[in-house]
Amino acid sequence: MLTEFWVDRSDYHHTKVVRDAIPKPCDGEILVAIDKFAMTANNVTYAASGDLFGYWQFYPTGEDPWGKVTVWGIAEVLESCAEGIAVGERLYGFFPMASHVVMLPGELSERGFTDAMPHRGELPGLYNHYARTQSEPSELQRLEDQRCIFFPLFMTGYVIADLLADNGWFGVQQVVIGSASSKTGFSTAAFVRAAGFQGAIVGLTSDQNVLFSGALGCYDSIVPYSEVESVVNVRSAYIDIAGDVGVRSRLHHSLQDNAAQTLLVGATHWDQFGQSVGGGPLPGSEPEVFFAPAQIEKRDSEWGRGVVVGKAYAASIELVTQLAPTLLMESHSGAEACDAIWQALLDNQISGQRGVMVSLQSEP
Repeated sequence: MLTEFWVDRSDYHHTKVVRDAIPKPCDGEILVAIDKFAMTANNVTYAASGDLFGYWQFYPTGEDPWGKVTVWGIAEVLESCAEGIAVGERLYGFFPMASHVVMLPGELSERGFTDAMPHRGELPGLYNHYARTQSEPSELQRLEDQRCIFFPLFMTGYVIADLLADNGWFGVQQVVIGSASSKTGFSTAAFVRAAGFQGAIVGLTSDQNVLFSGALGCYDSIVPYSEVESVVNVRSAYIDIAGDVGVRSRLHHSLQDNAAQTLLVGATHWDQFGQSVGGGPLPGSEPEVFFAPAQIEKRDSEWGRGVVVGKAYAASIELVTQLAPTLLMESHSGAEACDAIWQALLDNQISGQRGVMVSLQSEP
């Protein structure tokens, strides 16, 4: 039985489970069972920015206002009508919250392929590529869950650090990172330091996450949101991962002209995402939306295709190994569990310390 989890694009709390017969692949296509997928704040960002960046278009429902939120997961080939791809192969990539999906492999190589479904032709290539994990190092194959949960967020953190370094750190003396306890937040901090930034790295977080954020060892100091005005007033870059327009406004008004660069990265506060992009002017620099594929494409043209992703993967393996003792891994199955976790993510109730995997394979 095909099981899909759909979200109302006009009200993310409104969801439904859709069940149907498992589809059959046509010539050149493959049918995969989505074994498991990660659920993180990143998925809320995909929904909140889905119209801006096209995330809703990867797996359209054809039924307004419903959409399929995209997730990073592991799948196994059940049926293959595509030459060169065998039943039983495991794949890593960008999937819907579902139990099965049909794909059309193109640009096939030993390492992976592109889903060449016609409607995906104009979408960012980063999200259209699927890794054939059997060709990868065993150390990476052993990290299936960690790869789904942390690597997409760690890659974002790596590319943020690379963008800052690529621009001479925008001449700042400190980098301030919102949602410091989030996976994107603490990986950004770690990679900014690893890239050679000599200034201060400050984490902003809620009162309940101050201890966890500090224990990570990625920040020079942790400031609760209630004390944003205490951030030292020097030339600063602000990495806004939560998308909280109130915190951003307070920080800009405190720093004034020293708010030299603000990047809008995530949307934990998903209901404010549109406001955060289109709100009124703030003191200092005008906030800019960060889009990782743009910086990756720039590096691909400079360093060669795949080089920056390879660097990000190596750094992510090292970081997830380093932080493993502080992280809590968990697995869930079924549509009811999927919905409960989705609702908790919307309400910002999933700590960055938790690594959550979900499977819809147990559905009847």
